[in-house]
Amino acid sequence: MIEVTDIRKTFTVRERTGRLRRRRITVRAVDGISFTVRSGEFVGYLGPNGAGKSTTIKMLTGILTPTSGTVRVAGLDPSRRRTALARRIGVVFGQRTTLWWDLPLRDSLTLIRHLYRVEPSVHRRRLAELVELLDLGPFLATPVRQLSLGQRMRGDLAAALLHDPPLLVLDEPTIGLDVVSKATVRGFLERVNAERGTTILLTTHDLGDIERLCRRVMIIDRGRLAYDGDLEKLRDVAAADRMLVVDLERPGPPVEVAGVTVERVEGPRQWLRVPRGMNAAAVVAALAGRHPVADIALREPDIEEVITRLYREGRITA
Repeated sequence: MIEVTDIRKTFTVRERTGRLRRRRITVRAVDGISFTVRSGEFVGYLGPNGAGKSTTIKMLTGILTPTSGTVRVAGLDPSRRRTALARRIGVVFGQRTTLWWDLPLRDSLTLIRHLYRVEPSVHRRRLAELVELLDLGPFLATPVRQLSLGQRMRGDLAAALLHDPPLLVLDEPTIGLDVVSKATVRGFLERVNAERGTTILLTTHDLGDIERLCRRVMIIDRGRLAYDGDLEKLRDVAAADRMLVVDLERPGPPVEVAGVTVERVEGPRQWLRVPRGMNAAAVVAALAGRHPVADIALREPDIEEVITRLYREGRITA
């Protein structure tokens, strides 16, 4: 479905060196990446901000042309066959919408039918399926500008899949969503991949998305592909050194739990580092049994920490 061979993308920017002087600097956003994605795969594409994820996505969808290297998506060159490619892929950018801001959601989806020239009978059947799967019925008549972020994201997913593309490209689809909306989006994507065989490429900073949805993970760092492999190998690292944030009913000295390190104390709130291999539930039970706990939350390491650990443990090389 996707074939990428040694693609590079450079940008020229001007940097101020004095009051009136500027110099030209070449920035390598993507620096020699190669990978393939087979039909039906659900792949996570990860990396810190500025690593080159969005640049890669823009080259895959034809928005940007590679400086060098070759890209084939659904058998097409994205930059040269962008219109033809649009009929074979669906794209969702979490911070942007493809819907018409002042139109009801139903009208936006109708206009998208005309853009893709979907037959009316096919559109009705596909729309009914998406409305049921994404629970769009209660707000189909609501103008897009009045939708919540979670509702708009579900509308964008429906718009991206109305023409039944074999490939869905997602750039931060759950950014800013609440827990319930995230669960709805994740469940829908899981079902589309499993039941319809839709190939999905997902970029995200949310490791919860990856844990729930992806079997294969690629990590990009400084424009290069640093890791491409099974999620299980990454999960061993991602699950390490989780942070347990504990709110006690009143301020007190650092709590004591065997094997756990108290990283920081601010009033009644304490940050506890839970090492790899330790059962977090057991730690929580020990805390609750010894201390008056008001609230507790478990935080997974962010992607930057995961990448740093992967380098340090020698699991990936630049």
